[in-house]
Amino acid sequence: MEQNDKIQLFEDKRIRTAWDEEKEEWYFSIVDVVAVLTDQPDTRHASTYWAVLKNRLKEEGANELLTNCKQLKLRATDGKRRATDVADTQQLLRIIQSIPSPKAEPFKLWLAEVGRERIEETIDPELTIERALMTYQRKGYTREWINQRLQAIQVRKELTDEWDARGVQKGVEYAILTDEISRAWSGMTTRQYKKLKGLTKENLRDNMSTLELVLNMLAEATTTQLSKQRQPSTFQENLQTAREGGEVAGSARKDIEARSGGVPVITSQNAAQLNEVVTDMIEGVSVEQDDGTEPRSKN
Repeated sequence: MEQNDKIQLFEDKRIRTAWDEEKEEWYFSIVDVVAVLTDQPDTRHASTYWAVLKNRLKEEGANELLTNCKQLKLRATDGKRRATDVADTQQLLRIIQSIPSPKAEPFKLWLAEVGRERIEETIDPELTIERALMTYQRKGYTREWINQRLQAIQVRKELTDEWDARGVQKGVEYAILTDEISRAWSGMTTRQYKKLKGLTKENLRDNMSTLELVLNMLAEATTTQLSKQRQPSTFQENLQTAREGGEVAGSARKDIEARSGGVPVITSQNAAQLNEVVTDMIEGVSVEQDDGTEPRSKN
């Protein structure tokens, strides 16, 4: 496992974490989380609390949860690496549900709210789109970008529906075909693309510029169209179709770059940086409208 250690802070207290690049998953030190939520004075008391809680979880039938929890060597306060119980996000939230602490209540309320929303979305799927729209608005995305992103979701769904019809298996085969499309139009696999933008768990499409998003949609929509026409029956045929679909968008990218004087379409900027650029542009226009001068830099 390729592991990158980090320290997260919660109420000014340290939570040791590790990023698994292969699985693209964060793991959290259970003892550290327990210590924060239950106000344990030190690691020894937190470990004792976790041992008692672990037994209680077994009695509640959470054997699968505990079996899937792993140990990683994380750096202790003395600088040495020691085997430590860790949990991924889903496991950690389940553990928090069993902690009787006022500090755990906000997490429990949030989980209850998420559960209610998922039930509502099952009854009325249109709510999923409405909540996605509101989420992107709260994160500061522009209306134009949001429209493109929602369209990208539909394009991706049409592609995966087509893959299902051709017998492509979810999981590994989906990932291989997606990488093939990405490599053909951008020159990078999905993981390489995310690394360029400094992303870990974040969604790559949520961190694309409008033009990147449009070209990715073109690649996936073209792949869907070619697949419907050819009706590939083997994985290799699906792979070739994905490659050709991506190449169409790749040719468009190269043409755009050539006509724009060699300015790269693909940017290393992620969502936070892109939104800052948009904010600066809006503020600049506001200044120009206020006093008639050229837009000023915030600095």
